[in-house]
Amino acid sequence: MPPNVALCAPDRPATGEVGPPGGAGRGHGVADCHGVPGRSGVPVPRFRRSGGTMGGMAAPQVAPVETPDTDEVPAPDRPWVTIVWDDPVNLMTYVTWVFQKLFGYSRERAEQLMLDVHHKGKAVVSSGARERMEHDASQLHAYGLWATVDRS
Repeated sequence: MPPNVALCAPDRPATGEVGPPGGAGRGHGVADCHGVPGRSGVPVPRFRRSGGTMGGMAAPQVAPVETPDTDEVPAPDRPWVTIVWDDPVNLMTYVTWVFQKLFGYSRERAEQLMLDVHHKGKAVVSSGARERMEHDASQLHAYGLWATVDRS
């Protein structure tokens, strides 16, 4: 049985009040149970009074939050690039044609980029905002070329 519950004790007089035991004129913490048949021994909760704080507990303390004084400077925006990779499938003339069609390069510029892809294994074909570079890579994939997007 919990410690804050009292049973009606036959050796103590019941006063009809509920309160802490031993209080002057307050009874023994049990409602009037002696005059009610079948109510003897019924537990009645005791109410303890404390010294003013919430149930005897101290109020929570709130510590101020310290914010560090830092001057964070964002890194300069580096443009994104679309890279075309060499593959063993597509003909050099086809790659040149795709560069001309998608990016509007002259024949000479498109051939130079195609030769970079062929000899160096890759070439940067466009640069700019990430969303645009992802769009360019998607279009190159649609033409069957291998392309990725990366920071420059």
